[in-house]
Amino acid sequence: MDYKRYIAEKIKIDGVSADEIYSSVTLPPDTQMGDFALPCFKFAKIFRKSPAVIAEELKSAFNIDKVITEVSAVNGYLNFKVNRYEFAKTVISEIENRKDKFGSSVVGNGKTICIDYSSVNIAKPFHIGHLSTTVIGGALYKLFKFLGYNVVGINHLGDYGTQFGKLICAYKHWGNKEEVESGGIHAINDLYVRFNNEADEDMQAEAREYFKLIESGDEEANALFEWFKALTMDYVNAIYKKLNITFDSYAGERFYSDKMQPVIDELEEKRLLETSEGAKIVDLEKFGMPPCLILRSDGASLYATRDLAAAIYRKNTYDFYKCLYVVAYQQNLHFKQVFKVLELMGKDWASDLVHVAYGMVSLEDGAMSTRKGKVVWLEDVISKCIDKAYIIINEKNPDLENKKEIAEKVGLGAVIFGALYNNKIKDIVFSYDKVLSFEGETSVYVQYTCARANSVLSKSMTGGSLPENYEPNTAEFELVKQLAQFPEILAEAADKYEPSYIARFAVDLAQKFNKFYIDCKILAAEDEKSRQFRLSLTSATLQTLKNSLSILGIGVPDKM
Repeated sequence: MDYKRYIAEKIKIDGVSADEIYSSVTLPPDTQMGDFALPCFKFAKIFRKSPAVIAEELKSAFNIDKVITEVSAVNGYLNFKVNRYEFAKTVISEIENRKDKFGSSVVGNGKTICIDYSSVNIAKPFHIGHLSTTVIGGALYKLFKFLGYNVVGINHLGDYGTQFGKLICAYKHWGNKEEVESGGIHAINDLYVRFNNEADEDMQAEAREYFKLIESGDEEANALFEWFKALTMDYVNAIYKKLNITFDSYAGERFYSDKMQPVIDELEEKRLLETSEGAKIVDLEKFGMPPCLILRSDGASLYATRDLAAAIYRKNTYDFYKCLYVVAYQQNLHFKQVFKVLELMGKDWASDLVHVAYGMVSLEDGAMSTRKGKVVWLEDVISKCIDKAYIIINEKNPDLENKKEIAEKVGLGAVIFGALYNNKIKDIVFSYDKVLSFEGETSVYVQYTCARANSVLSKSMTGGSLPENYEPNTAEFELVKQLAQFPEILAEAADKYEPSYIARFAVDLAQKFNKFYIDCKILAAEDEKSRQFRLSLTSATLQTLKNSLSILGIGVPDKM
C-alpha cells in the first residue's frame, strides 16, 4: 500500500487535486509528532485562513480507521500516525515478494528513452574527466530500465575530425606497427601528443590531406583509421566492463556525415540559414544567444550540425519519449542553441531533449585532464582504488577469503559512488581516502552494512518470518519507514535525472540499519517474535541496499 496516496485520497480540498496533496505529504523529522505530515501553508491562499486553522479543520474532517490510527494538528501541520504493524507488514512483505524487483515499476512501459553518454574519442584514452558522464549515464540507463522504459544507451563516438589526419601523419612519420599493437591506446596517444608538440607547417598540411583522404574513402587512410578505432574500443570496453556500463548504439559523429546535408537543406528551405562572414549560421540573438554556427566559411560542418542530424535521426529511428545528453555543464550554451534551432525548424519534440549537465572532476592535488599529454587516466584511478581497497581490507580482515575479488568490488564501487553521491552539477574533488572510508557517506560503508546484514542472516540459519500482531519499536519502525521510501526515491531520481538521490538513500538506509543493529538485539532478541521480525527486517534491508547499489552499477560482496 502507498500510505501517502492513501492519506492524499482521504483529504478533500476544493481546488486541490489528490496528486497535489500527495506530493506535499512528507515524513516529519521527529517520529513522536507522527509518521506522515501534511504542511498546510500552501493552502492558506485558497482558504484565506492561517495554516494552523486549516490544519485544525482538516483534522476535524478526517476519519481515522485501521490504517491511520491518529491525526493531530500542530503549528500548521496535519500529522498522521499509522498502524505500525500493518505498515511494517505491508512494506516487508512487498520486499520479500518482489526481491530484486522491489522498487521497480511499469511507469515507463511503451516509452523509449535515449541516453547519450560517455561519448569517448577514438584514439584517446579515458581520463578522469570521462568518469561522471560514464557513471551518471550508466546509472540513469539502469534506473529507467528498472522503471519499465525501453532504454537506448548511445555512445556518440568522437570519430570525426582533422585530428585523425594528424594521427595518420604522426604514425607515418614516427609510428611502428608492433609498438602500436603492443602499446595500444597509449601508444596512439603518444603519437598524437608528439605531433602537437613537434609538427611543422608541412606536417600540418600533410595531416589535412590525410583527413581529406579519410573523407573521400581512401582505402589505406580508412584502414588505418579503423585500426585505431579497434584498438580504442578494445581499451574502452575493458573499462566499461569493470564499471558495469553497456551501450546499444555506437553511432558516432562519422555516422552522421551523410545525414547533415538534408538538415542544411531544411534550414535553407525554412529560411533559417543566414550567411555571416562566409559562414552559415542560425541567428538566435532575439532568444538571448549568440548565432548557432552550422557551416564554417570553408564549408566544414561543426558539432552543432552533427548534433542536429543526430537528434533528427534518433527521433525517426527510436521515436523517443525523452532524449538525454549527459554532457558537462560547459556545453550548456551549445545544447540550448541546438534545441532552439530544432524548435525553430518546427520539431515539436524538441522539448523532449534534455541536457543532463554535470560538474567537473579533479584530484586533491588539482590534477585533471589537460592538453599536451598531462592527464590523469581513469584506469589509473580505478587501479589505485582497487589496490588501496585491498590494503584496507587486508588490514581489517587478514583471514578473509577472496580478498582480491572483494577489493575489486569495493574499489570499483568507491570510484562510481564517489562520482554519484553529490548532486551531479557540483564539481567533485576526488579523494582516495574519502571514497574508501568505512565510515561516512561512501559505498564502502554501504557495502560493509550489507556484509553485516548478510552475516546476521547467515548465522540465523533459518532466516525470519513476519510474526502476527508485532508492534515495532522506534528503531525498527524508523528503518521500515526508510525502506518504504525506496520506490518514491527512484521515481524522484528519474524525474530529476539525479542518481545522487539513490546514493544518498542507500547511505541513509545503511545508517538507520546500523542504529537498529546497535539498539536491537537480533539473533539474541528478548523473545521469538522480536527475533523473527528483526531477521525479516534485516533481510528486507539487505535486499533494498543491493537494489540501490545495483542501479548505480555497484556490486555487493557477501563478506568484508
